[in-house]
Amino acid sequence: MTHRTFLKAVAGLIVGRFLAPMMTWATSGKLTNWAGNIEYSTEDLTSATSQQQVRDYVREHGRLKVLGTRHCFNRIADSHDRLLSLKVLDSVAIDAKARTVTVDAGVTYGKLSPMLHEKGFALHNLASLPHISVAGACSTATHGSGEANGNLATAVSALELVTASGDVVKLSRHNDGDTFRAAVVGLGALGVITKVTLDLQPTFSVKQYVYQDLPLSQMREHFDAIEASGYSVSLFTDWQKQRVNEVWLKCRDDAAHPFEAKQEWFGAKLASKNLHPIAELSAENCTEQLGVAGPWFERLPHFRMGFTPSAGKELQSEFFVPRAHAVEAIMAIERLRDQVTPHLLISEIRTIAADDLLMSPCYQEHSVAIHFTWKQDWPAVQALLPVIERELAPFGARPHWGKCFTMSSAKLATLYEGRREKFVHLAKTYDPAAKFRNEFLNTNIFSS
Repeated sequence: MTHRTFLKAVAGLIVGRFLAPMMTWATSGKLTNWAGNIEYSTEDLTSATSQQQVRDYVREHGRLKVLGTRHCFNRIADSHDRLLSLKVLDSVAIDAKARTVTVDAGVTYGKLSPMLHEKGFALHNLASLPHISVAGACSTATHGSGEANGNLATAVSALELVTASGDVVKLSRHNDGDTFRAAVVGLGALGVITKVTLDLQPTFSVKQYVYQDLPLSQMREHFDAIEASGYSVSLFTDWQKQRVNEVWLKCRDDAAHPFEAKQEWFGAKLASKNLHPIAELSAENCTEQLGVAGPWFERLPHFRMGFTPSAGKELQSEFFVPRAHAVEAIMAIERLRDQVTPHLLISEIRTIAADDLLMSPCYQEHSVAIHFTWKQDWPAVQALLPVIERELAPFGARPHWGKCFTMSSAKLATLYEGRREKFVHLAKTYDPAAKFRNEFLNTNIFSS
């Protein structure tokens, strides 16, 4: 396959890194996640249209899992018994006085964000993908980027969930302390989340700039300054040619010290046209760049919310390391470049602020996430992941809960020591008969 043919082949696939198909729920064939690498173990999928239906369904059945927007790349949402969809539960209630919004479990960021902006509000951050559900993203500690920005779950101030008995439990940051902090990144283990309340802030405008070919030596020497240059910063690299391919800077218009977009910046060149994270691919569906100001929700994701996504075949992995070890960890992966690149579409490096959520990979630790979007060749990726995990082990790297990893349950237990035990205790309190558990949770969370 020639280089040009390969780029054409992945042009319709790599956008799946950010935009996933969500519309098909009833299928004549096997149910899969959006990328197609996971075939769910049952075709028994029921859609609830009210919280009462959720309660009745949970009471009636012995084993089930909630299937959200299907963007996870592992079996965290799989079930051998039955799947429950809350997709049609999509009400939104804004409390302007409290500066909060309460959403049903089926609400996506793509639906919510324009509604908030119209009322003069914003969320603190967004992930690269706006089509994911709020409840699912928070449950797996999904994140955006930014020096002071915690993952998306850090905006949660309250939630409601249906426990194994069919009862509704309401938890809040203000009233429920450690129980709340354990439940927010709940991994689907505590019950069926039906409502989530998020903190809001006044709406804001963002300008986005892209720089190309940042020398790796400049990244190594000036990582902190580079990351502090924007409200949200992403480094895209294929780990070749001793450079970061692209740096995406998302800068608030109201910043105390506005970013000055010089033609040259740390040795990188300012892009003169909109770019895709893979520069050779069309930027047609990417969010506006070139310093054109726009609402927060039209700049913080990498791709336009209005884009109709198509199915893509890829795999994703991501590992979180303490911010203090960011450069060392990045250089450790760079040394694996010739092993990584043949199987890679692109990598993205982002910063995430520390939080106090027990099962978050960023618990009490400012972190850097090293993300890999792989070609969909699981045997090759499965062989490579242990190599990457060994290289990152000295830095206490934690995998993203919704992506591919091969780390052992024993290793995970040491990474979440103390917190995992509290989480397991809470899960057993809400779900004593293990109604919401599956193979993924039993292996990675509940194994002794």
